[in-house]
Amino acid sequence: MKTIISIQVLPEEEKNLRKITDKILIELKKNKIDCTKESIKYVVEKKSIDARRKQIKLNLKLRVYIDEEIEDTTKLPEWKKTTGEKSVIVVGSGPAGLFASLKLLEYGIKPVIIERGSDTSTRRKDIALISTQQTVNENSNYCFGEGGAGTFSDGKLYTRSNKRGDINMSLKILNYFGADSKILTDSHPHIGTDKLPQIINNITKFIVSMGGEILYNTQCTDLYFEKELKGIEATNTKTNEKQIIKADAVLLATGHSAKDIYEMIAKKSPESLEAKTFAVGVRTEHPRELIDSIQFHGQKENLGSAEYRLTSQQNGRGVYSFCMCPGGFVVPSSTGPEEIVVNGMSCAKRNSLWSNAAIVVETRSEDIPQEFVEKAKENNCESLKGLYWRTYLENLAYQNGEQQKAPAQRLTDFLSAKDSASLPKSSFAPGLVSSRLDLWLPKQICTRLKSAYRYFDTLMKGYITDEATLIAIETRTSTPVRILRDKESGECAGIKNLFPAGEGAGYAGGIISSAMDGENQALKIAKKLNG
Repeated sequence: MKTIISIQVLPEEEKNLRKITDKILIELKKNKIDCTKESIKYVVEKKSIDARRKQIKLNLKLRVYIDEEIEDTTKLPEWKKTTGEKSVIVVGSGPAGLFASLKLLEYGIKPVIIERGSDTSTRRKDIALISTQQTVNENSNYCFGEGGAGTFSDGKLYTRSNKRGDINMSLKILNYFGADSKILTDSHPHIGTDKLPQIINNITKFIVSMGGEILYNTQCTDLYFEKELKGIEATNTKTNEKQIIKADAVLLATGHSAKDIYEMIAKKSPESLEAKTFAVGVRTEHPRELIDSIQFHGQKENLGSAEYRLTSQQNGRGVYSFCMCPGGFVVPSSTGPEEIVVNGMSCAKRNSLWSNAAIVVETRSEDIPQEFVEKAKENNCESLKGLYWRTYLENLAYQNGEQQKAPAQRLTDFLSAKDSASLPKSSFAPGLVSSRLDLWLPKQICTRLKSAYRYFDTLMKGYITDEATLIAIETRTSTPVRILRDKESGECAGIKNLFPAGEGAGYAGGIISSAMDGENQALKIAKKLNG
């Protein structure tokens, strides 16, 4: 027989098989199940840290097998080598695009992936230039290129989107392509930016080996119609050569930073877009030891780097932490030469000297200044107003920085409304410039951030410290625009045969939710093409 039980252990007991088996026997006995140690085998289904009390414990959810062999409960999909008889253009090679391509291969449909950026090896060099030469390649950076924005990120795999699809299957697929098996059991799994590129390479190579195709340095610049949508116009970003690429359908998985895609759709079908809530704020960086000490009550051994999640309501808007990176780095995520955008990432071991998180303010449609509403109306699509404001804020950060050196301020100085005479050491490789964020950030953002920080310090005593740095600006936690789609067919509301997917379409918010949304859209395409 097999059964699910939960036990608690001390961190130092996690690898003690004898201690865990004893606890399993006690728990089974409570459930009136008698057995011997020798008859038990178990698999850890989920692991989480309980740090609510001074004595920290680990919660283990176990699948226990009694007089049975351990079975693999999740089987991988059966991918088929495609003949190319039917094909789908997949615009974007992020999680939505790659998982959509894998799903298409289950039905023998050829995915033709169009990626405006470079492969990961070339992309590394372009990313390095942001720090060494303060230059941004508009098509190959932290957001664009093989694997999308997820490739050079923390690789967080936690999601609450359990109604979108099979989360365990998504994790199983990532594990199959090289991710550590710990992602299958950790309550907040992550891969690490040092591991992700190879996993992405494994996926793209597999897709090509199964008959799929991937075109790097190729940007979708227009849609191609023969009465109905039949493909795209693509431009080589190295040579400017244009070509028409035809297919049976187009899946659009371009991520939250491809603003040209929204403008393209606005020209074709403005009614297919709607403004949505997004968030604006800063990256908050602390010494890792400080966050670890606060969260783990001074304990260090066997616990790794500490995470935190903070939320509050300030004057009618949510203010919250996002993409918390324990033992991580703040990274430059600009996609244009005169903008500054920051994000966070961690390596697999999460062992840098710093921990950081975005602290952002919920921004609704009615919060957008009128000048950007008017600009959007002039371009015949009011739904673009948040996009225009986002661009303005990123340009403003650039004006208050120095090339790609980001504007920053000590948290205590931000709250006291004064200059930072000096800044703490930081993980942000391009460098920081002392700036009065409290003077140039929008008042509605600044006021709410100040109130939230004071509240957060009551939850995590010591969070407000002279050693904490605010780095501006964080604007891409989600997109300010949604591409509307038909609930049944999945097609773009105003353009048949176009299937928006993932974070850029406004239907996901991370690697796993984007992957599952891409799969769902690919499934709808497969059903349409196969009848």
